[in-house]
Amino acid sequence: MADRILGALCVILGAAMAWSAWGYAAEISYEPVGPRAFPLLLAGILVLIGAWMAVKGSPRTALLGKMDVDVDVEVPAIGAAEAATAVQAAPPRGNLAAVALCAGAVLVYAAVFQSLGFVLATTLMAVPVGKAFGGDWKKCLIGGLVMGIGFYILFDKLLDVILPTGVLSFILGGR
Repeated sequence: MADRILGALCVILGAAMAWSAWGYAAEISYEPVGPRAFPLLLAGILVLIGAWMAVKGSPRTALLGKMDVDVDVEVPAIGAAEAATAVQAAPPRGNLAAVALCAGAVLVYAAVFQSLGFVLATTLMAVPVGKAFGGDWKKCLIGGLVMGIGFYILFDKLLDVILPTGVLSFILGGR
């Protein structure tokens, strides 16, 4: 049920984001896409995912809804009802620390975005976020670097969205 509530909240938040971003307009057209395209895209994705969650729920919820209490398998330690409640047990204890690590990484990202530039700041943010989701250092670093370079090429070079180059301005053609 909590998944459906979160989905409904995401739909409401996405609709509010879209309504808020609809009026964005630049006085001088410096980008072909315009300032409202990205927030509207994010709002649309948030509404779609929220609607999906509100209708479907999580796979865990769907699994619990399909569990049959009259199972022919003998479970010596616990019964089917106890097994169903065990699946609904509290999340692992490390979740709060992972959320705090991700939030801290985003705050540091915002603080160093201009000085380090998009590529390095994105790479440095991806490492702790990847670690919070159970990745190892090497894969998180490589994934963050690929993501930073890939998104830089996508936004700065293909979509003409100006991103800061920071300390890599001598390589990326500084702005």
